[in-house]
Amino acid sequence: MRALVEDPDDPRIADFVGLRDRQLAGPRVRRRRDPANGIFVAEGDIVVERALRAGYRLRAALVDATRTAPLPPGVPDDVPVYAATPPVLRRITGLGVHRGVLATFERRPVPPPEELLATARRVVVLERVSNPTNLGVIIRSAAGLGMDALLLDPTCTDPLYRRVSRVAMGEGYAFPWAWLPALPEGLAPVRAAGFRVLAMTPDPSATPIDEVAVGDDERVALVFGAEGPGLSAATLAAADERVGIPMRGGVDSLNVGVAAGIAFWELGQRI
Repeated sequence: MRALVEDPDDPRIADFVGLRDRQLAGPRVRRRRDPANGIFVAEGDIVVERALRAGYRLRAALVDATRTAPLPPGVPDDVPVYAATPPVLRRITGLGVHRGVLATFERRPVPPPEELLATARRVVVLERVSNPTNLGVIIRSAAGLGMDALLLDPTCTDPLYRRVSRVAMGEGYAFPWAWLPALPEGLAPVRAAGFRVLAMTPDPSATPIDEVAVGDDERVALVFGAEGPGLSAATLAAADERVGIPMRGGVDSLNVGVAAGIAFWELGQRI
């Protein structure tokens, strides 16, 4: 049963007040009652459903009081569900758009990269990808186009950040990911696991990705940098090979999310 909330200061919905994802993760959790690993926010029915399917523990849900549709499948009966009118919702969350439902979930410990690398054959490594939209596109493409895991350096955006998950349509909840130390030193566990490191770059001298020879049993890591600056010079120098997507019409590069999707597709055909 839903409980109506009319006061943004109602302590029952404290987790939703002034949502700022960076305050919800790890040791920087906002309140002492938060779980040790922090919490994250899922937005929209499909995203909430996929978080539940991935096994994350739902803490509470907040819905528009005008909502008549049922809650996403899998919401436990004992989870508190709060409802507020649109004006009160905006005052609670600070968000103009909430897609009908917001939910808070408990985070889980993030596995060490070595654990993911032990069983993967195709991994994505990211350096300085801080734009949530780009990261969401990369995660959704990686999950759908044959990649096995995602490894991020400390300057990347949190994969459980609300906007990332919204763009990724919740696919990141079940997709394996881990943090690496700063690159290029962070490539050490990737190399130790036997991966060939391919650095993606718009440099026209790079090997076209459709010409890269990949063995049937070869383990490959595709490394991408931030939109604009791309990979650092040190990370490019640490790669086994520089790889690019040939361009036409005078265009010098693609959005990193688009480039990643093309690279995943090309590499996925050789699995």
